Amino acid sequence: MWSYILKLVVLLPLVCGLLIGCLYLWRRLEARMPGNQGERMLKVRETMMVSTGTKLAVLEFEGRRLLVSVSRAGVTLIDKAE
Repeated sequence: MWSYILKLVVLLPLVCGLLIGCLYLWRRLEARMPGNQGERMLKVRETMMVSTGTKLAVLEFEGRRLLVSVSRAGVTLIDKAE
């Protein structure tokens, strides 16, 4: 009987702590999920790897689409479309 109570006293707070930790991480990472960008002014529409360390990205800002190159050296605007 005492072993059951001891396990309950130890494991119940552990399980509750894991549950609270998972919920906390879910709320923090939910905004970073690709499908849930909310009401932001800048939206990333698509990305594509060109080579190691270099990506092309299509961004939408105020109704315009911007094609940018993202690399270790920085971000370069390639083209604009209305």
